[in-house]
Amino acid sequence: MKKLVHGGDIYRNKNVIDFSSNCNPFGPPEGVKQAIRDAAEKIGEYPDVMCTELRETLAEKLCVPGEMIFFGNGAAEVIFSIAFALKPEKALLPAPTFAEYEQALAAVGCEIEHYMTYEKDSFGIREDMMSFLTEDIDVIFICNPNNPTGTVTDKDMLMKIADRCMENDITLVIDECFLDFAYEGQSMSMMNELANNGKLVILKAFTKLYAMAGVRLGYCVSSDTDLLERMNDAVQPWNVSTIAQLAGAAALKEDEYAERTCMEIKKERLWLADALKDEGLKVLDSEGNYLFFTGSDDLYDKLMEKGIMIRDCSNYRGLYRGCYRAAVKLHEDNVKLIEALRSI
Repeated sequence: MKKLVHGGDIYRNKNVIDFSSNCNPFGPPEGVKQAIRDAAEKIGEYPDVMCTELRETLAEKLCVPGEMIFFGNGAAEVIFSIAFALKPEKALLPAPTFAEYEQALAAVGCEIEHYMTYEKDSFGIREDMMSFLTEDIDVIFICNPNNPTGTVTDKDMLMKIADRCMENDITLVIDECFLDFAYEGQSMSMMNELANNGKLVILKAFTKLYAMAGVRLGYCVSSDTDLLERMNDAVQPWNVSTIAQLAGAAALKEDEYAERTCMEIKKERLWLADALKDEGLKVLDSEGNYLFFTGSDDLYDKLMEKGIMIRDCSNYRGLYRGCYRAAVKLHEDNVKLIEALRSI
């Protein structure tokens, strides 16, 4: 049986408003849905193993050579492929953070050292991380904004970390899957540093911004093409379906959709944060399309009784019962969350 460590389990929790999953609440753009319909005519043939159309479209959008891109069956496969390609002996992981990094590293028998972040610091990475980036560390994953806290590591800090990683031959994987939703997210990206740092890997996915969780399409970008080749060797053939490739290429043309929805989510995030605070909850400032907050130990169960499913974060390393995450959804759904809290 698969271990359920993520949100979004609507299959065993039917007829709920799902705040536990952080996908774009506007749903996939029409161009993506049409591309999926069109792809039905091609599913009798094997997918393009080179992802040619998708690769060329993304390379042009990112202004990088196509050979610097690796595609996977969601960001999860990319993370596992990095672990299997590197076969690291020791890794450094901030905590709390996304569980998939630790799962992938554990699958290759990697020793994991945890860098603990603390609620009093808004779970931010501190200057003392530099002392943890020693020569015996092979890889570090940093989620920016972090999941589940929404905390952002500023670019100056990331540059220092990247420089130290290059000095000590440490692969630095920066997960920017939620960065599109951050204020000034484009300026905080480390994508422009790839040419200067062969130890840097940027992880992205189509899941969150384009609401394509069920399609499964993620990618990473790195100037370390040798690493990307080893990642290709670590995955099964035809790991990216024809449907995913065509949907992804269509999504990359949806600039107006992406800009409009990001603006709406940023506005709604402020409204929801204020409303949660008005209900007496302690809410962390977030740059993601979700909010981290603390409340009573039984809040998850009480909201489920009201047909509202939030993310219980007590299974994250470094967190505890009473820690929760809620996605920023459409206003009418956000209002229902607040009304349920008031009734409780």
